[in-house]
Amino acid sequence: MLKVMVVLVGLMAALVFGATVQAQEAVWIQIEDQPTLREAEDRARAYAGVFPDVAGFQLTAGRYAVVLGPYAPTEALARLAALTAERLVPEGSIIALPGSFARQFWPAALTGVTVAPVEQSPLADPVAPDGQTIAAVVAAPVVVDEETPAQARRTEAALSREDRQALQSALQWFGFYTSAIDGAFGPGTRKSMAAWQEANGLAPTGILTTLQRQTLLATQAQAQAELGLQTVTEPESGIEITLPLALVQFDRFDPPFVHYSEKDGSGVSVMLISQPGDQATLYGLYDILQTLEVVPLEGERSRDAHAFSMIGRSATIESHSHAELSQGLVKGYMLVWNPASGDPDRMARVLAAMQSSFKPVGARALDPGLVAMPDAARQGLLSGLEVRRPARSRSGFFVDAGGMVLTTIEATRGCARITLDHDTEADVALRDATLGLAVLKPRQVLSPAAVAAWQTGPARIGSEVALSGYSYEDTLPAPSLTFGTYEDGKGLNGEVGLARLALEALPGDAGGPVFDSAGNVLAMLLPAAPIGARQLPAGVSFAASAAVLAGKLAEAGIAPADPATAPRTGAMAPEDLTALAARMTVLVSCWN
Repeated sequence: MLKVMVVLVGLMAALVFGATVQAQEAVWIQIEDQPTLREAEDRARAYAGVFPDVAGFQLTAGRYAVVLGPYAPTEALARLAALTAERLVPEGSIIALPGSFARQFWPAALTGVTVAPVEQSPLADPVAPDGQTIAAVVAAPVVVDEETPAQARRTEAALSREDRQALQSALQWFGFYTSAIDGAFGPGTRKSMAAWQEANGLAPTGILTTLQRQTLLATQAQAQAELGLQTVTEPESGIEITLPLALVQFDRFDPPFVHYSEKDGSGVSVMLISQPGDQATLYGLYDILQTLEVVPLEGERSRDAHAFSMIGRSATIESHSHAELSQGLVKGYMLVWNPASGDPDRMARVLAAMQSSFKPVGARALDPGLVAMPDAARQGLLSGLEVRRPARSRSGFFVDAGGMVLTTIEATRGCARITLDHDTEADVALRDATLGLAVLKPRQVLSPAAVAAWQTGPARIGSEVALSGYSYEDTLPAPSLTFGTYEDGKGLNGEVGLARLALEALPGDAGGPVFDSAGNVLAMLLPAAPIGARQLPAGVSFAASAAVLAGKLAEAGIAPADPATAPRTGAMAPEDLTALAARMTVLVSCWN
């Protein structure tokens, strides 16, 4: 018969509680474990100033545990819940079975008396510095009869199918079991039982004893109670799902979303998604969600004709979103939390509960008229949500028929991701810090409606020029033209390759093409920068000249292949120049 050693705290704890706990029912609340004996003794001493029932044991895995107890299992669960709610013990405190302990090392300071080091036999009486034993103070170990595997299998055979399914569900909750909840204890269930036993410092027999079954179920119930997991049927949206109501609370309806905001600073939020629609609605929602701050750029995405799922991860946000289309309704959910402050195992269990329980119910979706909302917000589906914005946006322009874009190097610095016109991702193909230029290659081949035609001859001083750029970065849907004058073909200190312009440019204009009256590109605008301690007068801008730009592109093998890009002659009508600039100019956005 398997013998499990349970060491009682001793006479001092018995006097505090009035009587010792039945040995065969003893469990403990493990509040900390430390790598060294010294650290564990320091922590036990600190806790002993708060709790009268502190004990310390070396774990079978070699570390040192600080525990409270012993208690009957039901009493231990109630006390752990109360202490956790009052934040008197760490949130990760657990119920520990006696089989996970090897030797006792605390209490260690009873009127100058010291418990023997853990290297000694656990059956030896602790010895004080004067050589006297303290067996009268610390109770002798008690040997408890535990079920053998054969006995455990007999008690297991008496379980109902529902009891067996409950055990499989509990093992699944803690991540040990991944197969069907069918009540059949096959090799997969046995393996998961052994893994749970080993994780709790017990012999991995693959057959749970009565006490182990009770502890597993009670620990699951406690963990679920701490999360407040409850099945919620939301009638307005037609969704049934299990939500962690200890972490979130209903906030508001903002069609197509039902918002559950964080509760008591949990850092967790949930959104239910419900709206009428078709596949185009589903795909539009997929695109829109990826523009939100709560869906970071990093993470897996998948989409088919009937559903999508997406994961977003950053240092401060993790989110899991899912939506599906059925019978003209799009329904889903989004779970968001801060990975820096949340327990990953706990959030994985919340997500698993939501995933397994999510169910559209009825033929109803959230009524778009449920709350008053501006038309623009309703059309964008973004009410109450913060749209992700790029770190900065600048201008650029097409320089070949394959969609290569020339821009300023400043537009590309420190970017985790670069996009052209909002949604086309691009990579930096060429950088030249001396000239201040960068060339971007789109990840998909583009067919620009217009490509730069370079001005080959010198520009006339005092001639009118037009700058095309996204002056207000990504605020406006198209570039704007700013008119000015060509002042000089060199810099203030005689630098060649620079053009000085008299025009009022904004930061978003940097990288934009500067046109002559015929629609040829005579320069690319550079970012404004102070020169030493001197500030230039307003309206003074500099641009990299066409000859230098075209030469650098030719060296890199980037050159227009279309004869239509040959220099244009004759003055172009203002409306034609505006149309040409709109087709050629590109919004370059930098994302972090």
